[in-house]
Amino acid sequence: MDEKTAKLEWLNDPQVFSVNRLKAHSDHRFYDTEKDAVNDNLTLCQPLNGIWKFSYADKPEERIKEFYQNDFTAKDFDTIVVPGHIELQGFGRCQYINTMYPWDGISDIRPPFTDPENNPVGSYLREFELEEELKNKRLFLSFQGVETAFYVWLNGVFIGYSEDSFTPSEFEITHAVCDGTNRLAVEVYKRSSASWIEDQDFFRFSGIFRDVYLYAVPSCHVRDLFVHADVSDDYKDGLLRVELNLAGEIVGSVSAVLKDRDGNDILSFESQTAKADTVFNGCVPGARLWNGEDPYLYELWVSLFDENGCLIEIVPQKVGFRRFEMKNRIMCLNGKRIVFRGINRHEFNVRRGRAITKEDMLWDIRFLKQHNINAVRTCHYPDQSLWYQLCDEYGIYLIDEANLESHGSWQKMGACEPSWNVPGSLPEWKECVLDRAKSMLERDKNHPSVLIWSCGNESYAGEDILAMADFFRERDPGRLVHYEGVFWNREFDRTSDMESRMYSKPDEVENYLKADPQKPFILCEYMHAMGNSLGGMNKYTDMEDRYELYQGGFIWDYIDQSLMKKDAYGEEHMTYGGDFDDRPTDYSFCGDGIVFADRTVSPKAQEVKYLYQDLRLIPDEKGVKIEKRRLFESTSDCEFIYTVLKNGEPIFQKRFEAIVEPSDCGYTAVEIPEWKEAGEYVYQVSAVLKEDTIWADSGFETAFGETVRVMEGKSQPVSHSSFQVVYGDVNIGVSGDGFRILFSRQEGSIVSIVYDGKEWVGRPLMPVYWRATTDNDKGNKFSVKSSMWLGAGRFPSYRNENCKVEERQDRILVTYTYQLSTVPESETEVTYEVNAAGNIRVKAVFHGKEGLPQLPAFGMRLITPAAAKQFTWYGRGPEENYCDRNEGARLGIYKDTPEGNMSPYLVPQECGNRTGVRWLKVSDRKGNAIGFRAVTAPFDASVLPYTAEELETATHQEDLSAPRYTVISIFGAMRGVGGDDSWGAPVHPEYCIRAEGELVTEFTIERMGKVEYDEYHFS
Repeated sequence: MDEKTAKLEWLNDPQVFSVNRLKAHSDHRFYDTEKDAVNDNLTLCQPLNGIWKFSYADKPEERIKEFYQNDFTAKDFDTIVVPGHIELQGFGRCQYINTMYPWDGISDIRPPFTDPENNPVGSYLREFELEEELKNKRLFLSFQGVETAFYVWLNGVFIGYSEDSFTPSEFEITHAVCDGTNRLAVEVYKRSSASWIEDQDFFRFSGIFRDVYLYAVPSCHVRDLFVHADVSDDYKDGLLRVELNLAGEIVGSVSAVLKDRDGNDILSFESQTAKADTVFNGCVPGARLWNGEDPYLYELWVSLFDENGCLIEIVPQKVGFRRFEMKNRIMCLNGKRIVFRGINRHEFNVRRGRAITKEDMLWDIRFLKQHNINAVRTCHYPDQSLWYQLCDEYGIYLIDEANLESHGSWQKMGACEPSWNVPGSLPEWKECVLDRAKSMLERDKNHPSVLIWSCGNESYAGEDILAMADFFRERDPGRLVHYEGVFWNREFDRTSDMESRMYSKPDEVENYLKADPQKPFILCEYMHAMGNSLGGMNKYTDMEDRYELYQGGFIWDYIDQSLMKKDAYGEEHMTYGGDFDDRPTDYSFCGDGIVFADRTVSPKAQEVKYLYQDLRLIPDEKGVKIEKRRLFESTSDCEFIYTVLKNGEPIFQKRFEAIVEPSDCGYTAVEIPEWKEAGEYVYQVSAVLKEDTIWADSGFETAFGETVRVMEGKSQPVSHSSFQVVYGDVNIGVSGDGFRILFSRQEGSIVSIVYDGKEWVGRPLMPVYWRATTDNDKGNKFSVKSSMWLGAGRFPSYRNENCKVEERQDRILVTYTYQLSTVPESETEVTYEVNAAGNIRVKAVFHGKEGLPQLPAFGMRLITPAAAKQFTWYGRGPEENYCDRNEGARLGIYKDTPEGNMSPYLVPQECGNRTGVRWLKVSDRKGNAIGFRAVTAPFDASVLPYTAEELETATHQEDLSAPRYTVISIFGAMRGVGGDDSWGAPVHPEYCIRAEGELVTEFTIERMGKVEYDEYHFS
């Protein structure tokens, strides 16, 4: 659509989405000299990023309407940084929202209209002088990302209008540029008809948030480049087809050459006479194929020459030969069944929002490779072009998703109600969504990392989205098409080449796979990683080997969308929806990442790395079985380290190499000493990188496996030292060499444990049944159904006569019985057995009854008088883990601090647990220590600076006061965290704690002094 005058009415018309905007094209770079091309010196590009003048208005009526005119004086304008969001620079308000529209309950509107009273406007001004290299050439203006709709003027001349926040908008400005100073004016609207189809689960920002630049083109220019780098049917040769679209004065000739990574010519094409549409075809025998394990890239050099043979333009383009196809209902890459071990990734930075940097992207892609994540879905919009280049180079498979989501138009509070869904099959919306498909495909089509085009996200179904799928297939037959929304309307099932679902439970996935389906299955979203989550992920990854048609999934999601904000005292804190007085909002639902918003790694990533690793290592006492999950590369890049631990301490280590071919398995014998001494032996094998890579240094561990064996021995000798018992009116004291323990009949517990003069009890040791509610607990209403356990622990009924004492020759037993305020009533009995050495054997028994709800946890809690310095444990680690999220945790001896053990989830909740704990040592700042040792079986434990009740009442991390004590919790049972979703999916039954039977927590409290505790045995 060509216009010379801007019209405000375009904002409410879905059929007007681009005015004077250029056709989309590939994102290739171009140069006018070979030297510039080799050095990547973009002399034909002039960046306009930086400080712009800026004026903000809450609604269109209040904007400065004539600001784009040449004679306008902008002396009262503020300034703003480009790229960047308006809301993060002191204008307007941040708002986070998931599915409903941001104006729900505020503006009474339906598509395609906007509310003139609720549509902020940003007016940008930037003056520039044209750089010398761009003069006397055709000139263009490129906006890589503007949210949501914008008008452009140059020197008072209307240039154009565009929508689609996440793909480039480009305009020719040759006719409007003048000598000397030029004034560029951009008017950005937060809302337009496009807002109805940009209803993604994210903070709703606006403004120029990606790069802006001018570029000039030579007299003859490669406007568009489409590289088809296919593979022969036997997957041996590279089949290259290069389609060029030339613009300008099409004269002279075109030549091309394909080079390998070392710069050697591999394939040279004969020079052709330049034509508007020029094609090269060629074959590379024995081509090295691109894949995620070996992302080998060739480089194509296209050169344009004038009639005299002088170089006009040179275009280098990376090329990856690969074939992605459907074979016998299975998605295959280069002939082999692929499994996506993927994740959904929003572009996000804790300070810059979606205006992310190259440094952010490099951090992200290295994290993905280091955690064995092989695929990314660009949820739910195309990313910056640099991301695709990095994925090509590092080897990450992409589902490239169009900027389309209209969730609030068809799903309300979880119910499917599409009576006014857009785009649906509405003809007036068809062209604008097709335009989004075209803009994405044309820009990204030359990236081998892009395997699948996605029509968008959660927009129901209809003819318009089907038209997007048809376009993808017609324009690019070498890729498949994805769309999950047809799950809700099977009339449009052919939109998607694969069965794609969100948050299906493992049994639902299996039911589909067992029914001889016609399409392979992926989970475009699964394992909702909100807060303390990701429990039971192995139930999904285990299906990889059982069902060929199960081809993986994409975790939701990569990074928490949290923004840093200063409080009234100038202190910075993480925020979420609602913290900006934004209403409506979905509050902390933005905290779903396996990476925290400041790019520190969440404990959940430990599980992902293990379950996604591409080697399975199964050690035994003679060697290791290596199962390859790689498709293309052997283990020649790895060195293996075989380690034996005895009671957590390393006693043997050996390095070796083993070559296992792709998709194969092998056994490597390792010469290992034979141990006969009693103890627990852990056999661990790690695979580490032999050499440095672009994503990790040599020695970096990519996979591990372990096996445990216990050699039984004699029990430790019992001390025969004497001890003294004092029976007071209220208390019973037990003392001996270096210890004093005080039991209170009145308080109903131990009230003092003194070892070597150090008091360890700040509050009486008591049973606990509650843990701080997790986001998943809230979502599945577990905290509602099981809330009585909070009161049961806080307010147990105890009477003095419920304390029983039994004194024996070498020990004393004190038993307390508590009646719990549950319905029906239940009770817990705790017995303390003190021996002459001052060791306290604790056995807590919960006597359950039919009709009681499941428990969050069952154990004992000790609160110290002062904050401890650190704790050491022999158990699973190093990161926090739970019974349904400990596959990636390994046995060992680890250290941490109570403060360091606090996982900084956006909403404080249960955290810091460790499973399989054999012993635990807690030390103060002077080196004094108290120990907790397993008796008959390992326990769960956590050491934190806060109680579960304190965590429960806090809504933000900053609500928690400075630590004053340390909370040591020993659990005989701890509920799993779940994670199939965060709005109703229960924790899987085997990870729940039923209250009908008997539950036991048993351990020994021991003094440890200043000697490191390095022994472990079950008595």
